[in-house]
Amino acid sequence: MKASNLGNYYEDFEKGIVIEHSLSKTIFESDNNLFSLLTMNHHPVHLNLDHVAQHQHGKILVVGTLVFSLVVGMTVPDISGKAIANLEYESVNHLNPVFINDTIYAKTTILDKWESKSKNDRGIVYVETIAYNQNQQAVLSFKRKVLIPKKA
Repeated sequence: MKASNLGNYYEDFEKGIVIEHSLSKTIFESDNNLFSLLTMNHHPVHLNLDHVAQHQHGKILVVGTLVFSLVVGMTVPDISGKAIANLEYESVNHLNPVFINDTIYAKTTILDKWESKSKNDRGIVYVETIAYNQNQQAVLSFKRKVLIPKKA
């Protein structure tokens, strides 16, 4: 049996490579309710069936920051498992609504990488992640810069 190899080193990343993440998640009503409570997001579009019956979608919308958090987590084994730090998130775009019982998948493209200017044992990897639902419809995209150690 081989132990899990959480994350990759700086040298393992190649510009242009696309990683299809193996983790996925069906978002249940309990996930959305708990996240709403934990983050104090009590907007009725996330929690109230009577309210959403009059809304354009007619059903509960999953909190966007829950989708973002799940997708970041889904990328950890491949992108930031060995990270020293996440340096920046940018261009977070909610592309389409996510509903209760949608299953979320993700893929990440390595946009660029460069060595640290201050420490020679690490580098920065710049990636873009796109999340999509069970119908292959893109629901979220974001870019981030991750500080990754080099191999010893």
